[in-house]
Amino acid sequence: MRHLGLRWGNPRLLYVFVFASALAACSTGRAPSPPTLTPQASAPDAGSGAYKVGSPYQIEGTWYYPSEDYSYVEEGTASWYGADFHGKRTANGERYDMNALTAAHPTLPLPSIVNVTNLENGRSVKLTINDRGPFKSKRIIDISRQGAQLLGFKEQGIARVRVEIDRDESMTLKNQLLAKNPGEMPKINAAPRLAIASSALASPPGTPAKSAPAPKPVQVAKLPEPVPQKSVPGKGKVDLPAGTGVYIQAGAFSEPSNAHRLEQQLREFGNVFIVTTNVAGKLLYRVRLGPLQDDTGAESLLGQIKSFGYEDAQIVRF
Repeated sequence: MRHLGLRWGNPRLLYVFVFASALAACSTGRAPSPPTLTPQASAPDAGSGAYKVGSPYQIEGTWYYPSEDYSYVEEGTASWYGADFHGKRTANGERYDMNALTAAHPTLPLPSIVNVTNLENGRSVKLTINDRGPFKSKRIIDISRQGAQLLGFKEQGIARVRVEIDRDESMTLKNQLLAKNPGEMPKINAAPRLAIASSALASPPGTPAKSAPAPKPVQVAKLPEPVPQKSVPGKGKVDLPAGTGVYIQAGAFSEPSNAHRLEQQLREFGNVFIVTTNVAGKLLYRVRLGPLQDDTGAESLLGQIKSFGYEDAQIVRF
């Protein structure tokens, strides 16, 4: 009896054998777990921005206190932002790229590295925090368009996520940036606390009186300066700062959260506020700075605002 053998020189037979083996391996193995996607395989790059913690700030009556919290873990709602801010400056001076793996957070150091997990589908991605936001109730992080795509919630707009800071990579990033700019050691801002007054208790009767030590001075934390009044979404007008004159209008938005993001970024330039107007039945949120003393100062400030990527910024007068 003659045995029939496979001739491995026949490419079709070899292809069938390999394909069948692959199918058998897939059928017996476990389903792969959702991947963790990272923006870089090596240590994080310092990039072009500056290391920044920032001062306490207020948005719509809520105070935010930026701090170096390397134990941060939080679950909540994530959203994403894209074309409206693409190419414009982030809160730490980088250019926002909606196709990069970055995100905005209200209080974490800029930049920081975080691991974000979509609790609805198990997908996870590593992102660089380089901006401030979001400023909507119960939202804890605002992610780039690319990050939202990889996490699988770009179409639905929001998702339930867990955000956890990567201490080691965040510290590496901080040290890189401070080494480039050693004079820029950040200020760490704590929430204001009230001093507690104390008084000495009277000695029991018959106890010889002792001279009390000189009382130590009580330090009272300085409260943050009040933020200029701005409009409340849903109302058609706002009380402008006292006086009239020249202003810079840095941008106009249909979404109040976008206006608040720009407002927070421009605080270092001076008095910034939001005016809400009704245009053809729709609310428009205009971000303005001023009043300014003269046209020379306005032109100078306008140039700085445009350098942040807001090319539509303009001088307005009232």
